[in-house]
Amino acid sequence: MKEKERTMKNIMMRPVVPADIDQLQRISRVTFADTFASANTAADMKKHLDEAYAKEQLLREMAQPGTSFYFGLINGACAGYLKLNVDQDQSEVRGAGTLEIERIYILPEFKRQGLGRVFLQAAEKLAQDLNKERIWLGVWEENEAALAFYKQMGFEQVSQHVFVLGDDRQTDLIMEKVLV
Repeated sequence: MKEKERTMKNIMMRPVVPADIDQLQRISRVTFADTFASANTAADMKKHLDEAYAKEQLLREMAQPGTSFYFGLINGACAGYLKLNVDQDQSEVRGAGTLEIERIYILPEFKRQGLGRVFLQAAEKLAQDLNKERIWLGVWEENEAALAFYKQMGFEQVSQHVFVLGDDRQTDLIMEKVLV
């Protein structure tokens, strides 16, 4: 059996519930800082982490009817999470036939073990179960590793929007995948 196949069999997902808020906040802050701190000022990072990943903010997001969070577990250890949005809870109006993948956050020590692929497959399945035609996400234009991964998984750039990190206006590319 290939290493990738063996690893994928040890990956599980479970819904995130409000009692998980401390773990969700920790993973959010660690993964975001790991990915973006080196390319942004400390002040902008602090402002974003304090606002976007405050417990109260995360709990508000969890309470939205069209939003779902899932932890990804690798060999029983919480390795990251997936945040999905549908209908009016999408971060941008993209139409009723879409599902948004707002976050795929994986802790550094668990990257490249297949969890991102599992998260995308779960998002596709949910979208199909909900009769959605497309899935979409926003990714920072300078995050080359993520862009390459999403292209490999069948996503294509369809537009862009501004993402404000702290006080810095950055460009996210909107990538979409049509489901068959």
